[in-house]
Amino acid sequence: MATPVIMPRQGQSVESCIIGKWHKAVGDTVAVGDILFTYETDKATFDEEAKEAGTMLGIFFEEGDDVPCLTTVCAIGNAGEDVSSLAPAGEEAEAAPAEEKKEDAPAAAVAAVAAPVTAERKDNVFISPRAKALAAKHNVDYNFANGTGPNGRVIERDIQAMIDAGLMTTPAAAGNYDSSITGTGIGGRISLNDLNAPAAAASATSEAPDMEFEEVKLPTIRKVIAKSMHTSLSTMAQLTLNTSFDATGIMQYRSFVKENMERLGLANITLNDIVLYAVSRTVLNHKDANAHFYDDKMVFFKNVHLGLAVDSPRGLIVPTIFNANKKSLNDIATEAKSLAKKCKEGTITPDEMSGGTITVTNLGSFGIESFTPVINPPQTCILGVDTIETKIKEVNGEYKYYPAMGLSLTFDHRALDGAPAAKFLKELKQNLENFSILLAK
Repeated sequence: MATPVIMPRQGQSVESCIIGKWHKAVGDTVAVGDILFTYETDKATFDEEAKEAGTMLGIFFEEGDDVPCLTTVCAIGNAGEDVSSLAPAGEEAEAAPAEEKKEDAPAAAVAAVAAPVTAERKDNVFISPRAKALAAKHNVDYNFANGTGPNGRVIERDIQAMIDAGLMTTPAAAGNYDSSITGTGIGGRISLNDLNAPAAAASATSEAPDMEFEEVKLPTIRKVIAKSMHTSLSTMAQLTLNTSFDATGIMQYRSFVKENMERLGLANITLNDIVLYAVSRTVLNHKDANAHFYDDKMVFFKNVHLGLAVDSPRGLIVPTIFNANKKSLNDIATEAKSLAKKCKEGTITPDEMSGGTITVTNLGSFGIESFTPVINPPQTCILGVDTIETKIKEVNGEYKYYPAMGLSLTFDHRALDGAPAAKFLKELKQNLENFSILLAK
């Protein structure tokens, strides 16, 4: 009996995943442990391994499709088994080829090439996301496409066939054409070849400049980051306050820990870990900064679930240190490094990236003196950590040089006003300048 393979649920907050790549095709032999397909959540990529051996009998979704969790995506079993009953509603498997139909395959392929379009324009065309994107890119009117996918679905190869044949531009693409151009498409419709003909003639008399470029499709995580950042800036009243503090104390403390970490059994505690610890102890005195803002209400948290911005090969990822206010400095340092490693290796789970109440992002190592971090909605604040600069201050009538670390606090002015935000930043500054006292509390 054929075995269905479902889209896993990677965390309670994940409703669907996008199929990134199929590693097996219909008819391929599958062994236990073979990678069947790669799929993506909004910020992580996973490989689905086969738990049963057999033959890939059916694939119900294409690369790029957004598939609800726990939905059957493919089926494995013995060659020749019928898997139509395993197909999700509205889908039909790309069936494994039967031996007796092998001779008909070339004829079918020729027919598909010979008739890439239908005679009449159709409404409500059933088209895959990848095919729709390809059509938009090349200005192809997919409403005329001859769908060869399951249940007549227009798939990528159908659009490519239209492009290869130079057929059927969209009205927008042909709207400003030269009236002298004669259409050679169905019903005299202007085709890609018709529009390209004048350009080809012109290029024969004048050489076009060399416009070399590389076009790269955006990965899912970049689309998610773009949408999140745009939503944040377009729906919030964001304002940034900048200050700095004397980092002499935390730098001396960090040097002491580094020299004695092996003897004391401590993690490699960094300056950023120290800032994370100070934020977790300070923000509880400023409940508006440790909250979520919604249009008609605010949610105030009794514990600090600290977001940590991590620069990974796949983009910006923000895992969460839950209940950071209840953890020691050493615990925070250990967990921060563990989460950052998972982000960079692509093994972080969605549950580990949710539930943050305030976020810390650090660009100090890049020499950034101040910046405007963007809030992760529905949080109300995000703290930026800047580089260390040498400044001068007056002490007992004398001017002294000192290392100053910058802090940039962006807050949502809908949730809290400037004065409460400034009070939080002022107390945080004081706690960092007197870190030994903060540790003793």
